[in-house]
Amino acid sequence: MQPDNDSLPSIGILGGTGALGGGLAYRWAAAGLTVTIGSRNEERAAEAAARISSAIPTAHSLTGAGLEECAANADVVVVAVPWDAHRETLEQIRDGVPGKIVIDVVNPLVFDKGGAYAPPVEEGSAAQQAQVLLPDSRVVAAFHHVSSVLLSDVTAETVDTDVMVLGDDAESTKKVQDLVRLIPGMRGIFAGKLRTAHAVEGLTANLIAVNRRYKTHAGIGLTNVEEVAHAQA
Repeated sequence: MQPDNDSLPSIGILGGTGALGGGLAYRWAAAGLTVTIGSRNEERAAEAAARISSAIPTAHSLTGAGLEECAANADVVVVAVPWDAHRETLEQIRDGVPGKIVIDVVNPLVFDKGGAYAPPVEEGSAAQQAQVLLPDSRVVAAFHHVSSVLLSDVTAETVDTDVMVLGDDAESTKKVQDLVRLIPGMRGIFAGKLRTAHAVEGLTANLIAVNRRYKTHAGIGLTNVEEVAHAQA
């Protein structure tokens, strides 16, 4: 059952001017959450919020702000910046996120003539890097395999895909699974601890190869997983 609006957390999306962050902003604002788009350029954040708002016919709250303001004022913070800006962004917003859930959606990827591949990350994965840099926050990895094109498509009523949710804290992964389910068509599936996030992040390179070969926007579907109580982290 979908929670009532009074119980919904406010969401700050760092990198919300990008394709994935903007798609999440659209879907969550349309679902009734208070959403702030964060960017280094506050003007760009405001422009993105206005553009996305114009596509939402129902009453909603979607605004733009700088990165630090966005992170400090949100209940839940989403990191959706490019990989090469990941560390710098987390260091910039560190003081505003102690005790908060931080959802890291970043895929460390490198592109060359052979296509996309996942490079080694010193901490093991983007999510683990986030947890190291934000030791007082509760980092959860999610949304790595969701098509930004489908998320942003205002004609698509549902986004039919499963989202693998990883984290070391059971309460935090449960809350992120609840946020996933606010987007029609999505299921949030607990898929392990942060130490396994490198496999989930790296799988995105394979999905890119699928999408290029078959000219589609493939997602992930997990079979034989019924609607059951949240798994314990």
